[in-house]
Amino acid sequence: MAFSSHLWSSLFLPNPNPNNILPRFPPKRSKLPAFAIPPLSTAAAAAAADVSGAIDGTTIAVVSGGFVAAVAAAVSLTDPERRRQLQAEEVGGGDKEVVREYFNNSGFQRWKKIYGDTDEVNRVQLDIRVGHAKTVENTLMMLKDEGSLQGVTVCDAGCGTGSLSIPLAKEGALVYASDISAAMVHEAQKQAEEQLLASENGSAPVMPTFVVKDLESLDGKYDTVVCLDVLIHYPQSKADGMIAHLASLADNRLILSFAPKTFYYDLLKRVGELFPGPSKATRAYLHSEADVERALQKVGWTIRKRGLITTQFYFAKLIEAVPM
Repeated sequence: MAFSSHLWSSLFLPNPNPNNILPRFPPKRSKLPAFAIPPLSTAAAAAAADVSGAIDGTTIAVVSGGFVAAVAAAVSLTDPERRRQLQAEEVGGGDKEVVREYFNNSGFQRWKKIYGDTDEVNRVQLDIRVGHAKTVENTLMMLKDEGSLQGVTVCDAGCGTGSLSIPLAKEGALVYASDISAAMVHEAQKQAEEQLLASENGSAPVMPTFVVKDLESLDGKYDTVVCLDVLIHYPQSKADGMIAHLASLADNRLILSFAPKTFYYDLLKRVGELFPGPSKATRAYLHSEADVERALQKVGWTIRKRGLITTQFYFAKLIEAVPM
């Protein structure tokens, strides 16, 4: 799905290690490399003009330490919740309706460019494209660690424009792909037809089945369920149930990516709400790895592999869970 755990804003700190991906299987969570979280610097304010107005509101501001301290006090004076309420009233519903409306309209146009290969992107969007591609690449590595994907059934829950579904089909997987956005599903189908009609040896992979569905409506049974960058649209109270639902669809593996919640990122997200940008976007929820792990354990699943993908403007925790 097009739903983003891409955390960025019109005020930012360039990450000194923009291309790093943390080891996917750190020996101890307490000893993650120091570059997992970019350090604070006063260089942020000078760079703000380069990206101001180039992005939307599902963001997080990565700014200088002094500026965070100064602006954090002002967060309580803003009313982002009121802004979100107005968005929901406009489309006649809650978070889900706002998400559906956004990704069928302005959000679709924005993320189609980011997930595509057009040159018509600014440097922030290009960086997010790189981050998302790293998440897809690491997901494919996780999936292929167990051997060939030929004939393996995979549910791509929140498929967006098909950035994971299409490579999975090329690997021989039988893919069932869904998205809440009809526009995204139409684009994914179009991309799949262009890329999968014939391979180099003249044979064609099995075309993924694309459907318009929200996560709650998914059913069936699959060897593996994958849900990338979607949980950012679910508060933890609803995320627990959604994780349980996705696990119930999987026989062997569940792969999730989500925007990590730490004190640092949570504060910066709140600061980012002071600068919602020119376009309307969706509410963004961060999730702690501990909360996600507890939700999985409640339904008899445990995390087997984990890692963190970061660029300057993209942060995503990636986990693979299996039945206990």
